[in-house]
Amino acid sequence: MMDLEDFSVPPPPPPISASPLSGTGIANLPNQRHKIVAKNGANFTIMVCGESGVGKTTFVNTLFTTTIKEPKNLSKRHAKSPPSKTVQIQITRAELEEKMFKVKLTIIDTPGFGDYVNNRHSWIPIVDFIDDQHEKYMRQEQQPCRKGIIDMRVHACLYFIKPTGHTLNPLDIEVMKRLGSRVNLIP
Repeated sequence: MMDLEDFSVPPPPPPISASPLSGTGIANLPNQRHKIVAKNGANFTIMVCGESGVGKTTFVNTLFTTTIKEPKNLSKRHAKSPPSKTVQIQITRAELEEKMFKVKLTIIDTPGFGDYVNNRHSWIPIVDFIDDQHEKYMRQEQQPCRKGIIDMRVHACLYFIKPTGHTLNPLDIEVMKRLGSRVNLIP
């Protein structure tokens, strides 16, 4: 008869783990994503919104420590012709690189917003632009061939408030409500 001691159980195999150097595994997903973004660059879209003269262009140029948008001379703009009665959308693109990391930056400016006596519904072109960009992106995502997708969705909206020392005006409150439900809003 055989003893139980004759049947020894082999030790369990060591646990399988993906080392950070192996390039696989759930723990390494952030590193894999970083490699892809570092190779292709990142896209970043910022919308700046606010009345003329509150420092939108200066802030953008200071934030990225370069001249992305040229400052406007407001006295020349109003002296030659009366301003249009609509809010315009101006798109400025720049490619920034720092420490071998590329950022394709898109700045969306809204000249004409809040500059008139009657600003009723002046936020509509801005909201329509944001909604249109979401719809365009969704249509592109639904196509069988999704290479070369153009993504103009707004990642963040910087809303500049005129420093009056009083409370917010009703236009600012209404616009921030409308924008805040559609985009990351930073007042």
